Amino acid sequence: MYKFLKSLFKFIFNVIFRCKISGIENIPTHGGVIIAANHLSLWDPPLAATYVPRYVHFMAKEELFKIPLLGTIIKKLYAFPVKRGAADRSAIRNSIQLLKDGECLGLFPEGTRSKNGNIGKAEPGVALIAIKAGVPVIPTAVIGTNKIFGPFEVKYGKAITFEGEQADKVQLQKFSEEIMEEIMNLIKC
Repeated sequence: MYKFLKSLFKFIFNVIFRCKISGIENIPTHGGVIIAANHLSLWDPPLAATYVPRYVHFMAKEELFKIPLLGTIIKKLYAFPVKRGAADRSAIRNSIQLLKDGECLGLFPEGTRSKNGNIGKAEPGVALIAIKAGVPVIPTAVIGTNKIFGPFEVKYGKAITFEGEQADKVQLQKFSEEIMEEIMNLIKC
């Protein structure tokens, strides 16, 4: 089902939304890695994942898994639930294990969709997961998904890794901000 939907989305994004893609060479073909993207609309998870040359696992709000057909589909697309509003330790452990197993994880550092189209403040979750798993983060800009007919664009930036000595609260916030700054730079250029 994943490969079929990936092909279908690629067709939709290329033909209907005239999608432009850049930086795909920045995504490692193996080993744990996080695709960290800004979040404007419901199009963002499939757009961020469609052009990645490997499976992408996404954390998705648990309410989506309770919708009969949608819940079944997103499970088959390697999504797993997260409880929003507080640190969901189970989702964090699941994320770290996936990354240690060499998988690719898609996350939205803001934790939710932007209501006004502007980039929001990053939550520390992406930084925490990246540091605990010891994996690089690919800052990813999704552009135009908040417009009805696009065009869409996705830019995958160069990998960044945590360079600090210890992962305290201050360092987590600093790394989170660095990830968001890289996403903003991709949007601007």
